Parts: sequence; C-alpha cells; structure tokens
Amino acid sequence: MDVFTVWAGVNLYGHLGSALTGRTDRVGAAHVLDMAGNVQIGAVLVTGIVFIAWFYRARVNAEYFAQDVCTMARGWAIGAWFVPIGNLWLPYRVASEMWQASAQSTSDGSWRTVSKAPVNAWWALVVASVVVGRVGSAATDAATTLAGLRHVVALTALGDLLNAVAAVLAIVFVRRLTRMQQASHRFADTTAVEPWPTP
Repeated sequence: MDVFTVWAGVNLYGHLGSALTGRTDRVGAAHVLDMAGNVQIGAVLVTGIVFIAWFYRARVNAEYFAQDVCTMARGWAIGAWFVPIGNLWLPYRVASEMWQASAQSTSDGSWRTVSKAPVNAWWALVVASVVVGRVGSAATDAATTLAGLRHVVALTALGDLLNAVAAVLAIVFVRRLTRMQQASHRFADTTAVEPWPTP
C-alpha cells in the first residue's frame, strides 16, 4: 500500500506541475491519493496489531534467554508504541534489548555478539518516515497555492517511500530475531541437564 500511495502521490505531483504551467486544470489524481491514503490506514491498523502481538511474544521469549538484559518490563512491548513522543524511542529500546538477549549462544554458553544494524536501520527509517509525514501534515494547512500543495504532495510521497523501505527492513528484523530465538531455544534444549531418575 505504501508503494501504491507513493505512485498516487507522484501522479498527483505531475498533475499539479501541469496545472502550474497552464497545460491542464485537472487534478482528479487527488481522489486516487485520498483513496490510497484511506486504504493505507486500514492496512497499517491490521498489520500493526499483528506486528505488536509478535513483538510482545518475542519480548517474552527474550526473558527466557537473558532476563538481566531486558531492563524494561514486558508490558512496554505493547505500551511503548502508544506513548506520545516516547514512541519515537521506546519501541527501539525494547527491540534492542530483545535483539541482545536473543543473540545465539556459543558451544561454551557465552553470548555471541550480533550486529544491531538491522534494528538500527529499521528504526532510523521508521523515525524518518514519521518525521517527514508530520512535517507534510503540518504544511498542509499552509498550502494555499498549487505550488504549496505540490510541496505537500512531495513530502507525503517521500514519507510513504521511507515507510515502504522501513516495512521491508521490519521484515528483515522479524526474520532475523525469530531465527536467533529459535537457535537459542534449540541450544538451551540440547544443553539442559537431565534430572536424576527417581529411585
């Protein structure tokens, strides 16, 4: 939906450019962008619920591997997303702790250092898309000319593009963290000490 919304924004941007030069007065592409935006909101709500449910489960799992690394209570895996302003940092902190706690164990039981690049890249794009989107929304009220409206459309399209890339990086984050937790779980199972048989 982000990709479709970017396409709709670029299409509207082109129509507004034509209107500025007097080649056309049609800006019907705005209706397509509105429709794409509404469907995008629905898609975000559905995938957001599923993602946060997975995020919470992964946070609970992380305690199993290294409880001392998880300094934030597990409820923050859900609540962090809904704290105004704080939601630009708190979910990243939870994700970072989960990543560190889920690092694959080595044969001697020590923790392997795993690069946080997937977490950092994903969250940097999330924050960038949110900031650009909010700047675009704030500029909407001040857009009283076609040139101003064209600027708003460009900002919105950029925010959607950043969000689309962030979504791809979120998939990378989910898959990598899930694999680390599965590997750590298998290691824990193979190294568990069997209890003495009952006499």
